[in-house]
Amino acid sequence: MRTALVFPGQGAQKAGMGRAWRDTASWPLAAEISEHTGVDVGELLLTADDDTLRRTDLAQLAVFAYQVIVHREAAAAGPAGEVAACAGHSLGEYTALYAAGALPLADVARLVAARGRAMRRSAERTPGTMAAVVRLDAGTVGELTGRVRAEGPEVWVANINAPGNLVVSGTAEGVDRLAALAADSGGKVIRLAVGGAFHSPLMAAAADELRTALAAVEFAPAHTPVVANVDATPHRGGERWRDRELAQLTSPVRWEDSVRTLAGELGCTRFVELGPGRQLTGMIRRIAADAVTVPVESPAALAAPTAPQAP
Repeated sequence: MRTALVFPGQGAQKAGMGRAWRDTASWPLAAEISEHTGVDVGELLLTADDDTLRRTDLAQLAVFAYQVIVHREAAAAGPAGEVAACAGHSLGEYTALYAAGALPLADVARLVAARGRAMRRSAERTPGTMAAVVRLDAGTVGELTGRVRAEGPEVWVANINAPGNLVVSGTAEGVDRLAALAADSGGKVIRLAVGGAFHSPLMAAAADELRTALAAVEFAPAHTPVVANVDATPHRGGERWRDRELAQLTSPVRWEDSVRTLAGELGCTRFVELGPGRQLTGMIRRIAADAVTVPVESPAALAAPTAPQAP
């Protein structure tokens, strides 16, 4: 059984999410990541409240550290099946690169910290927001966002997550105008509590800032395939990851297509979600209905890693 390891992004965090893993052999990784980033990651995982974890830079570090700990535990438990590929949603792509052997932990931790700071500062300079769009397909939402931009307000498709699961990013005015057009087309826009217009051109300043941090790391020439957000294509090594991660900040996350690549081209029949909650598991079930999905939310979940989970 060919396995894909998948990692959720910002938004998966919740207060106290690290407590289930505090007594595991991999917990010292929290201290290691703290040394690399200058942030007390253990505190974020154990005692930080929901308000603290809504801050973009802290949320990203907390989710990344959680995933690294769970990945190490899953690797030690020796889950059955061949790990054929990795993929991550937005921030999760950085953990996927680490899990695939593209970068060592120290480099990825510093990149995640730099990315979070850059995105937070960019959002403060250029305020924006995000919203989920339901009951409309990707083509219709793309057409409607184009109509809004032609009128002046700014809004773009940011996440194509699964059939009927899309997210847009833009200015508050742009999202409000899209909501009106979507309602006329039978859709609905649900505003999200986020810190900025992520995965849109409004993050251009973050990309400029992150470029320096990316230039300081060296990607492995060969690694386990990672399916990239920006093109839903598997990549097996090389320095072009710098360009992909810069583009990721201002481009849509093509998660639906990424799952189709994992299940189709790469032949993955089992998807193991390593992160708090089941954010990706629900999406995957709507894209690859026959796949086995295994959300690892606690050490107990590693006891039977091949068992499919109930909806």
